[in-house]
Amino acid sequence: MNFETAIKTLNNLLEEKRPEKFSSSWIFKHKPYIYHFFRENFRTETGDIDWDIVTLSLDRCFLKRWVRYKKKQGKPYEDQEELNLILTKYKDTYYTLIAPQNEDDRRMRDRIAIALVRVSQKGNILAEQELTKWMRYVVDDWVEKYYPLFKWKGYADEVEAKIAVCIKNYKYTGSFTGYMFRTLQYSARGMQSREPWSLDDPVGDDGARKIDFVSVDQDTGIATIFGR
Repeated sequence: MNFETAIKTLNNLLEEKRPEKFSSSWIFKHKPYIYHFFRENFRTETGDIDWDIVTLSLDRCFLKRWVRYKKKQGKPYEDQEELNLILTKYKDTYYTLIAPQNEDDRRMRDRIAIALVRVSQKGNILAEQELTKWMRYVVDDWVEKYYPLFKWKGYADEVEAKIAVCIKNYKYTGSFTGYMFRTLQYSARGMQSREPWSLDDPVGDDGARKIDFVSVDQDTGIATIFGR
């Protein structure tokens, strides 16, 4: 058996059973040999079964039904060796955290980010600090490029706090950076901008300006800007 066969078998099983929720114990109950295949062949840097790589490969409709049993958070600790396991494994692709060049790089960025998330969720402060450091660069880039996030400019402390919340609460969406972007986007809707800005300011990389997002209500004559 290989990984592709195991995932196909699991997708077929989910299609047949259509569970509202499923977990690792559900897989063990219905297809124990699939469970043991993942247990024996796919482990994280710290020795846990790598359910992230499994769930990421499932059909999208089933991914949302996955239940991750929360482990009781231990006391915060600092373990540089545990962090080094991740840094060493991904040393040749670490650049993808802030400079992904293509879709493969973006997938690798999420692999590295999720590896750091899982160790952070165990309580390793050093892993959380490492991930937060790099995600700050990512968010700063987003704020400059993407209009829905421009309100975060000038909220440096709040950005770090929001990253910490994302690290703590992340479950299984397939993309930690995607989850973080959406969280920042939704949170920005009720924020007041702290930075001066002009309708002539550029938005994104395609030459668009903020004025391009202005609309006028034909009945009231009130001008509004998407996202404000």
